[in-house]
Amino acid sequence: MQKKFKLVFFFLSAFIYSQESVLDKKISSIIQDKKSTIGISVLGFENGFKYNKNADKKLPMQSVFKFHIAATVLDYVDKGKLSLDQKVLLDKSNLLENTWSPLREKYPNGGVEIPLSEVLEYTVAKSDNNGCDILLKLLGGTQTVQRFMDSKGLKGFQIKYNEAEMHKDWNNQYKNYSTASSATEVLKKFYDGKLLSKKSTDYLMKVMFSTSTGKNKLIAQLPENTPVARKTGASGKNNSGLTGAENEIGIVTLPNGKHYAIAVFVSKSTESDVVNCKMISDISKSVWDYFNK
Repeated sequence: MQKKFKLVFFFLSAFIYSQESVLDKKISSIIQDKKSTIGISVLGFENGFKYNKNADKKLPMQSVFKFHIAATVLDYVDKGKLSLDQKVLLDKSNLLENTWSPLREKYPNGGVEIPLSEVLEYTVAKSDNNGCDILLKLLGGTQTVQRFMDSKGLKGFQIKYNEAEMHKDWNNQYKNYSTASSATEVLKKFYDGKLLSKKSTDYLMKVMFSTSTGKNKLIAQLPENTPVARKTGASGKNNSGLTGAENEIGIVTLPNGKHYAIAVFVSKSTESDVVNCKMISDISKSVWDYFNK
């Protein structure tokens, strides 16, 4: 009986290794010859599956860090230090020009008070840069986010600069880094309720499901209406045609109700924006196909 069990385990292990090898070959074929640095991490929530490629490289997050910021804000809400209903004044001092801000487009003249929940939702779901810096000011700066993530045992994550500071100096983005494996780890902690209360976890998941940016990345080739709680990030190109970051992280719900986290960070790329985003899309589709075999 024991011999039979060992034989079954051997063939099962061989099959799983074979499938993982197929996934690795597929992903390797997607990124080969690309003039970029790419970090990839996949983590199956229910089965513990792990796939990592360059997953320990510290790569710039860009707006992916808005997930970490939003989680820290909601930790303050859980502790009674902030309230989602409290009013935030929008004025010329926090509705900066020349930055991505749907919030500024909605309230171009400022002079209005809106609930903190609206600022958070614009920051995460629409990746609003002004909203991001408003949240950081309420928290007392990026160091508050760092302390919160450190307290949760998160490794391979650093936040130093806000959006305005990144806009002033291209190199500042490289001080706001994450490894791909850190990103999937924090998503797993979040999903498991190890970051926030259930109420705040459910709320932030709902906001992430409504993300409207980056539809040409993780979700581009997935079946329509696949639930993906996600956060995008992008640097654009500098004057030399270099992309600092084209990123996305997300929690994907499978048709069988199970889940996996995926993080793809593309950095130091001289490829076009289309190619960078297509790489993320192709990798995402390959992982989806692997989980649905």
